[in-house]
Amino acid sequence: MDLEFSQTELAFRDEVRAWLREHVPAEPLPSLETAEGFAAHREWEELLHSAGLSVVSWPEEFGGRGASLLQWVIFEEEYYAAGAPGRVSQNGIFLLAPTLFEHGTDQQKQRYLPRMAAGEDIWAQAWSEPEAGSDLAGIRSTARRVDGGWLLSGNKTWSSRAAFADIAFGLFRSDPDAPRHKGLTYFLFPLDAPGVTVRPIQRIDGKPAFAELFLDEVFVPDADVLGEVGDGWRVAMSTASNERGLTLRSPGRFLATARKLTELPGGLDDDRVVDAWVSAQAYRLATFETVTKVLDGAGLGAEASLNKVFWSELDTSMHETAWDLLGPDAETSSWVEGYLFSLAGPIYAGTNEVQRNIAAERLLGLPRGSR
Repeated sequence: MDLEFSQTELAFRDEVRAWLREHVPAEPLPSLETAEGFAAHREWEELLHSAGLSVVSWPEEFGGRGASLLQWVIFEEEYYAAGAPGRVSQNGIFLLAPTLFEHGTDQQKQRYLPRMAAGEDIWAQAWSEPEAGSDLAGIRSTARRVDGGWLLSGNKTWSSRAAFADIAFGLFRSDPDAPRHKGLTYFLFPLDAPGVTVRPIQRIDGKPAFAELFLDEVFVPDADVLGEVGDGWRVAMSTASNERGLTLRSPGRFLATARKLTELPGGLDDDRVVDAWVSAQAYRLATFETVTKVLDGAGLGAEASLNKVFWSELDTSMHETAWDLLGPDAETSSWVEGYLFSLAGPIYAGTNEVQRNIAAERLLGLPRGSR
């Protein structure tokens, strides 16, 4: 694997670096987990889009610039190094979009991707349920067939971005008599549709980051079924692989955090900081390896589970190190929000316990544990 960037890639890096230097707000935007901050971050997405930088690796017809996957990794490194705002559109551009490219119809791509790229539609993830979190196959929300479409009913919880988002994607049980992993269908539905109730859930920091969704016979036309009816599990695993394996947590995030650790008092003398810096660099190299495999036509398989365990635990350990170095000053520092959010990392995108089971069974060939 060639780790040297080409002249084209270096020129792209310089372009991105210069634009970010000029446009990243001097003061951080309000938290995107508040109504004010959500609106401000949506405006930032619009600015990125106007510069052709919101989704650099997408085809131009959908709002991208046709950049390579490696250039996207370069963009992410520069983005985090510049301290740019969090991506309020991440559920759409990092999770749903790859699934749309793989399973969506031409009509769905034309309808949804350009608006997603421009920040006009912000997506919420509607997967987990009160009795089915990491056990995604255990969902009970239903989809009932009617003329021209489906009626969705049930309760979704921990729906990321749903408190202020426009539209959602989620799994529903369309065949109650089918086996657990069968009879599921993947739907796209607006959050202001008749029958949808959105109830914000406050996070540990008091911000309404998540929401419960209550659906009472919400009509969804056939055109908004993503993939085949009854094949929702396979479509959802495409989304989950991207969430765990490549797009959601790029190495730029951890490289920037490791650099910030070195700038803390005593950071350069602390072995944990050295370990964090080395781990971030290792994750960067592993991502280059993944990109190379994808460009060669390989898919994201069970290795994505190992990836998810690594980056979620690295995020937590980095923030705990910062907390220790800062001592009592940590509680009033800029590290607070990141620290609290890092605690959720081993849970979202499938708990790390589940990911270790997947790796043990599918990568190491170990037998399934007794239940």
